[in-house]
Amino acid sequence: MPKDSLIVGLDIGSTKIAVCIGTVNEGVLHIIGLSSISHNGLRKGMVDDVEETVSAISHALEESERMAGVNISHAFVGINGGAIEANPAKGVIAISKANGEIDGNDVLRVIEAAKTVALPQNRELIHVYPQQFIVDGQDEIRDPVGMTGIRLEVDSLIISGSSASIRNLMKTVDQAGLEVDGLVFGPLAAAKSVTTKKQRESGVVVVDIGAGSVDLAVFEESKLLHCASLPIGSKHITHDIAIGLRKNLDVADAIKLKYGSVLPDKIREGELINLSSLDPAEDERISRKHVAEIVEARVSEMLHMIKDELQKIGKDGVLPAGVIFTGGGSEIDGLTELAKKVLRLPSEIGLPMAQLSGMIDKIDNPLYATSVGLVIWGMEDGSPAGLAPWRLNLGKFGGVIDKFRGIFRNFTD
Repeated sequence: MPKDSLIVGLDIGSTKIAVCIGTVNEGVLHIIGLSSISHNGLRKGMVDDVEETVSAISHALEESERMAGVNISHAFVGINGGAIEANPAKGVIAISKANGEIDGNDVLRVIEAAKTVALPQNRELIHVYPQQFIVDGQDEIRDPVGMTGIRLEVDSLIISGSSASIRNLMKTVDQAGLEVDGLVFGPLAAAKSVTTKKQRESGVVVVDIGAGSVDLAVFEESKLLHCASLPIGSKHITHDIAIGLRKNLDVADAIKLKYGSVLPDKIREGELINLSSLDPAEDERISRKHVAEIVEARVSEMLHMIKDELQKIGKDGVLPAGVIFTGGGSEIDGLTELAKKVLRLPSEIGLPMAQLSGMIDKIDNPLYATSVGLVIWGMEDGSPAGLAPWRLNLGKFGGVIDKFRGIFRNFTD
């Protein structure tokens, strides 16, 4: 199989690295390789141990290559945490043609004008998303091409990340032997695999619960309204259990994964956890209800932080398609039930639902939502290595902008 027929998604989380390899045949994405490797090379979405992260990426690539029977040299890379921010930006230009007709070049120029919004020196541009175009004062225009006017404006959402975080991530991927086809904020990729066009039109928030951060993206009328990265994650739950029960982190993590719940009222008072089943060195029995109370407190805090983000944009409790959780941290028992109470929204766990073939049974896990979404992103954006409409090169950080053919598509497909 020619290497350039492959599309690869590389999701680098704080404690896990997930790789998905896909090919496209007659419009259907065929998944041929998957892998997931645990590691401790990132902290809050930022690389703090380059050697360990490179080793983990290499290991994950080897596993997925062995499964797919191919060699990987390039990938779409997901970025999470790392002080991701979303800010509004406006671009304004004069129409270039004498007859005032707007063409694709004008659209690119006005978006480029929005892209030049002043960012602090410690931040790098990742995405520019047009919200609406305005022609001579007429707003709410989705596609201005073919219209006539004198002045073209665009209201956009600018997504940026920490320069240090992006540079270190890119260098780490480079040292693992990969070229980067595109850098994508994780929840935007996950939304490609776990939401439908109808959900994005109605209004939905995708929440990726990672170990070090909670990343979210809000959509309505098929437009990206808001995104954010919150400094809290599933690792904080583990730390709370370790402190509350005075156990080491490995035991605390095992307790969380096997017995964790956010619904203490549904657990019997006398139900006990025999810790020797998790660690032969432990002989204590602890109350499962007490564990659930610890977990509920932290997850409730997490949900209230998400609620605050929705309040900022006036969407608290008013997104008909509700909240869709992805990421390894979303598998905690009772999450959707508690989320319905706190967020006052429909709630579900997001699993890849795009038109896929191949290893369907293996991707039936929220852990792979972002890596699968990255492959879908690459499929929709044109072509993999060499032909992608935008690619990043090490040492060249001026921001990324989708080219004209992808501007109006956004998440309408």
